[in-house]
Amino acid sequence: MRTIALGTVLLLATGCASRGIAPTQTAMADSADQVMGGMETSITDNNVRVLTLKADSARVYQQRQVADLEKVTVTFFDRSGNETSTVTSNKGNYAIRDKSLDLRGNVVAVTPSGKKLYTEHLVYDRIANQVRSDTAFKFTAPDGNGSGASFESDPDFKNIVTARPKGAVKGKGFLLPGQGAATKSPVTAKGAPK
Repeated sequence: MRTIALGTVLLLATGCASRGIAPTQTAMADSADQVMGGMETSITDNNVRVLTLKADSARVYQQRQVADLEKVTVTFFDRSGNETSTVTSNKGNYAIRDKSLDLRGNVVAVTPSGKKLYTEHLVYDRIANQVRSDTAFKFTAPDGNGSGASFESDPDFKNIVTARPKGAVKGKGFLLPGQGAATKSPVTAKGAPK
């Protein structure tokens, strides 16, 4: 019995020894260098807070200098430290080097005055101090509602340039650029006279 068991072991060991051609390297998944449950950071310009960024979770990739975020909240501030808008989204990417944001999924921007903007994609460019979207959006405000194909704006949502705007205005209405005195919240159609 002992001889059979030893022979079986030798047969199994010999059968397993030949694996054929084995790869010289194994492909590694792009794993995060750091995974955080809850993240918060502030971005400043000349010691003045420009925005705060919060996320329920973050996966940081040091080599690419990117953080993938889940359940994102971004609060923008003016030069005096007053809140100008808050943007939320399901997901986002934070470019660590240039401090820009790419937000996706159920993006909602709200201003203290009650204006709300809804889109599926929003990009914040810190160098230009601009938010923009290449996707359709809609907005609601105390003085009217509207939509468009895309837009560019300051983070305060005071100066908006949009493609194919549509909307309805409550009250006295507003002037389009080139129609007379400027309004508090001008909306400019791309290619319209300024």
